[in-house]
Amino acid sequence: MEAYLGVHDRAAHAWHGITDRTRVIFGPPGHAYIYFIYGMYDCLNFTAEPEGQAGAVLIRALEPLAGIVAMRRRRPKAKRVEDLANGPGKLTLAMGITRKLNGADLTRGALQVRKLREEPAFETQVTPRIGITHCADWPLRFVFAGSRFVSR
Repeated sequence: MEAYLGVHDRAAHAWHGITDRTRVIFGPPGHAYIYFIYGMYDCLNFTAEPEGQAGAVLIRALEPLAGIVAMRRRRPKAKRVEDLANGPGKLTLAMGITRKLNGADLTRGALQVRKLREEPAFETQVTPRIGITHCADWPLRFVFAGSRFVSR
């Protein structure tokens, strides 16, 4: 995941202020901000700041724990389970997430974030963000150290 810090972060969509596209980022925390990139992919972000303040976290990858058959159907070219959702565009394709869910409350409804019954121990590694031009050196990318499912 990568953090984007709102109007003070030139890499953030919110840098230019509130627009029709970015209105969700300025809303309450715990909502999906989904945008279209490169003319082909949707990307999933979670809003993370109090209402009125922009801030979001781009979900860059995940480790599939359930629904793998459906993910393989949506991403038939992915040969290994590690490749199903190891990038932001791959993740939304594998999960069937589209811009129709933009603004969705992540605590209820069709798209939810839930706590694991048992949380495994893990070490967090912090790196610069990737795939951007502005503020790319900011250490705002957080990954599980040693994970095979991290986006590159």
